[in-house]
Amino acid sequence: MAGEVQPGEYKDVVLFLATAGVVVPLFRRWKISPILGFLGAGVLLGPYGLGALADTIPWLAAVTVENPEDMAQLAEFGVVFLLFMIGLELSWERLRLMRRLVFGMGGLQVALCTAAIAGVAMAFGLPMPAAAAIGAALALSSTAIVMPLLAESKRQHSQAGRATFSVLLFQDLAVAPILITLAVVGSREADGFSPRLLLTFAPALIGLLALVVAGRLFLRPMMRSVAKAKSEELFMAASLLIVIGAGLIAALTGLSMALGAFVAGLLLAETEYRHEVEVTIEPFKGLLLGLFFVSIGIGLDLSLLAADPLPIIGIAVGLLALTGSVVFGLGLLFGLKPRKAIEAALLLAAGGEFAFVILDSAMGSGIVPREVGQTILVASTLTMFCIPFLAILGARLGGRPAANPQANTSVDPVTDGPEAPSVLVVGYGRVGKLVGDMLSRHDIAWVAAERDPRLVEAGRRGAKAIFFGDASRPEFLRRCGLDNARALIVTMDSPEGAEAVVATARELRPDLTIVARARDARHAKRLYELGATDAVPETIEASLQLSEAALVEIGIPMGLVIASIHERRDEYRKELNRPDALGGRRRMRDAAR
Repeated sequence: MAGEVQPGEYKDVVLFLATAGVVVPLFRRWKISPILGFLGAGVLLGPYGLGALADTIPWLAAVTVENPEDMAQLAEFGVVFLLFMIGLELSWERLRLMRRLVFGMGGLQVALCTAAIAGVAMAFGLPMPAAAAIGAALALSSTAIVMPLLAESKRQHSQAGRATFSVLLFQDLAVAPILITLAVVGSREADGFSPRLLLTFAPALIGLLALVVAGRLFLRPMMRSVAKAKSEELFMAASLLIVIGAGLIAALTGLSMALGAFVAGLLLAETEYRHEVEVTIEPFKGLLLGLFFVSIGIGLDLSLLAADPLPIIGIAVGLLALTGSVVFGLGLLFGLKPRKAIEAALLLAAGGEFAFVILDSAMGSGIVPREVGQTILVASTLTMFCIPFLAILGARLGGRPAANPQANTSVDPVTDGPEAPSVLVVGYGRVGKLVGDMLSRHDIAWVAAERDPRLVEAGRRGAKAIFFGDASRPEFLRRCGLDNARALIVTMDSPEGAEAVVATARELRPDLTIVARARDARHAKRLYELGATDAVPETIEASLQLSEAALVEIGIPMGLVIASIHERRDEYRKELNRPDALGGRRRMRDAAR
């Protein structure tokens, strides 16, 4: 039958999903990074782990990965999604502000580490092309491991965290030129320097330019059209299309898919849809990154380590010492305090995931002998296993991050706007717009969230910080700045929507001031029960304002009127907060009329 299912074809996928279901909860309970669990699971389930015993113990074949090559192809999307999310957290403006560390410290780190490692390789008898390929591969650290570790420990905005991120960003940008250069050298088309060598970069540059131009012209209109459909499934499909489509366009022009996805993230970061896209893509990124680390563990040939451990361990220790020393020196040169420079050095000392991509290309082109490349990959993988422990050591040596992330750092501050938002406004209709105007009059920084793309677009035209998205989702609120906000103002005209936002925000921030718009007294009572600091019923406020206008017009002194209005408003608030207030619904409803 055409639709007949062959269970064996899905065994590797089921094994990975089972691994994720066990590893993530277990390691989080132990307060250990799940990355180590995925790496270890890959080693255990791979052909060099339990798979090596399958001939002796046949039933082990049922719990080992049979097609690591197929899994590795899918796992590459983990890095693609990671680079896309990194791009979303940046923007062209942020990249410009960070240029000193990105292109200064990052560029010097790649150049110096590549030269130093290549020099050591040549000293051991390798030819210059092979040594250069090995140096370039080992000079790149692990973005996929280091950045989640920094985020989990909330150190990504510390001085060492920003320096580390800047260096990792340049390393990611350097991958495409390295791969193109390896392709040129491997094809034997260029003997030394010639104009033809420069021409080989032309398709990649043209593709990058086309990606940027197309993104500028079509990305925002496409997302606006999708948002107007008010379909979460369609929005998810569009987000996935952007990531994968940008990666494929980049791959067709000779660039890496990861770099294409990074550029797409940069372009989306300047739009009002960035936070909603982040929340939508996050589960895919986490799952595919887990698969990526499993595939790395699968590729760890334990037989090489068991047969000749000293050279592999020596390469691993040497890599940690050499790269760490270079980063430490550059950190001091670029203004990091010694303790912060040590922290950055420990985070960046190990090898990274792009070593597999670069060395696979170099071995496939015949530049690096396969046995040498496999040995170096095993050593690089060992250093990646050390990263979580190096991060813990670096955090202890670096000290606790400052309460103000921008304090005592030479890195330019990076925020979503001119300054970090003090107030988060949910809903940007007529009420929300008036609230935002009043906040601006008092020079209070604010950010708004809105589900109607037309209102978002109108606000953006007025240069307001408004983002499209569902504010009842915890991760979306966090990405809009809830963790550092002083207050949340809910102006939505949907009672159910306002209740969901208030409940979510109160759960995330028990100390937060939450002021919410209520439809009537009953709705206000419900909002108070959900944790609102203050709820403002429209019917009661309309009654108070009518009373105020009438009393002033008939000659009652303004001071007395304002005092009586405030007194009556406080009485209503106390009534709404009374435990038996629900029993007096009819009385309050009649009073509101």
